[in-house]
Amino acid sequence: MNAHDPEAPGGCPVAHGAGVTRLYGPESESDPHAVYARLRVEHGPVAPVLLEGDVPAWLVLGYRENRRVLDNPLQFSRDARIWRDFKEGRVAETSPLIPMLGWRPDCVSQDGEPHRRLRGAVTDNLQAVAARGIRRHVTHFANKQIDAFADAGRADLVADFAEHLPMLVLTRVFGLAESEGRALAESSNLVLKGGADALAHNEKIMAVLGELAARKRAEPGSDFASGLIEHAAALDEDELVSHLRLVLITAHATTSNLLVRTLQLILTDPDRRSGLISGQLNMSSVVEEVLWNAPPLAVLPGRFATSDLELGGCPVKEGDLLVLGLAAGNVDPQIRPDTGVSVAGNHSHLAFSGGPHECPGQSLGQAIIEIAVDVLLHRLPGLRLAVVPEELTSSASTWESRLDSLPVEFAA
Repeated sequence: MNAHDPEAPGGCPVAHGAGVTRLYGPESESDPHAVYARLRVEHGPVAPVLLEGDVPAWLVLGYRENRRVLDNPLQFSRDARIWRDFKEGRVAETSPLIPMLGWRPDCVSQDGEPHRRLRGAVTDNLQAVAARGIRRHVTHFANKQIDAFADAGRADLVADFAEHLPMLVLTRVFGLAESEGRALAESSNLVLKGGADALAHNEKIMAVLGELAARKRAEPGSDFASGLIEHAAALDEDELVSHLRLVLITAHATTSNLLVRTLQLILTDPDRRSGLISGQLNMSSVVEEVLWNAPPLAVLPGRFATSDLELGGCPVKEGDLLVLGLAAGNVDPQIRPDTGVSVAGNHSHLAFSGGPHECPGQSLGQAIIEIAVDVLLHRLPGLRLAVVPEELTSSASTWESRLDSLPVEFAA
C-alpha cells in the first residue's frame, strides 16, 4: 500500500481531513524545510496542506510536478475567480490570503491574450528602466546606506542594508519620493508575511501608488510609472495601479531576500569572499547557487485546477488551489540526489517560477544584487561575520524564509 492508494490512511483522496499539516504557525515558521521533507516522505511529490484560516491547498513538492503546473496554464490557471473555496464563500475577502492569492487586473492573475497584453507593458518598461542607469541608482543608495554605519565598525546587514536597499532603488525607478521607501519596504514585507496586518498594509501600498499614478498622468517623466501609462497596451486605471503594486512588492521582497542570502553565503565561506574581492569568482555564479538552495520565494502562490485531473498521484479537483514549492522542488531527490554537487552553470532552478508567468524582472533583481555586493565588499575592508554561522536564525511565513539578522564587523 502506498501513500497514493485510495485505501491508504494518509493518501491524497482523504488528505484534507483531520491532521493535515498547516503551512503556517510555529512548526512551519521555525523549520519549513523539515516540513517539506516530511511531507515528501508521507505523500510524495504533491501533499495536502492548510493555509492561513485552515484553507485547503495542494503543495507541489516535486520538481517535475512543479514544471508541469507552471508550463500548463490551460490545466492550472492563475485566475483566482475559479477558486472553489473562494467562490463558495469559505474564503472571505478579508482573509490575509487575498493579497497573495486574490484576483486582480494584473498580468499574473490572467492567462492567454489578456496576460500577453499586460505582461508586454511590464516587460517593455522593466527593460527600459534597466537601460536608464540602474547601476547609478543602486550605487548611490548602497553607498548612502553604508555611510550611515561605516564609522561604527559593525552593522547588521539585514536591518542596516538589505532590508531597504531594493525599495529605495525602486522609489527612484517608479518616480516616488525617497522618503516613502522605508515605509513601503515594511508594508511589502508584511503583505508577504500574512497575518492580521497584511490587508491594511496592502491598502497603504495601493493608496501611495494611486496617488503616484494620478501625478504621473498629469506630469509624466522618464520613470516606470510613466512608461506604463504611455505604453501601447493602454492600461486602464485599475490595471495601472495593480501593476505598480505587483512590481513594487515582488521586486522588493524577492530582491531583498536574495541579497541577504547571497551575503550570508559569501560571509560564511571565506574562499568565496576572497574570490569575489580578487575578481577570480563571478558574482552571478554565487547568486545562482543561492537561487537553487535558498530561493527568495520558497512557496509560490498559486494556481487553480481548471478540471479534475491527477498530479503526482493525487486526484486534484476542478477549482482546487495549488501552491508551488519552489524551494522543495529545487532539492527534489529525483533531480538532485546529492545537493552537495555543484550547480554552477545550471539555470534550470525554479526560483523565478517558469512557463508564461516566469518572473519578468529577474535580470533587474540580479543587477541590483551584484552591484550592491560589489559596493559593500569594496567599501568595508576586512568585512567578516561577527558571530559563528550556527548562531544565524531565520523566520518563515507560508511564502518565504528570511534571515533575522546578519551581524558583521569590519575596519571602521
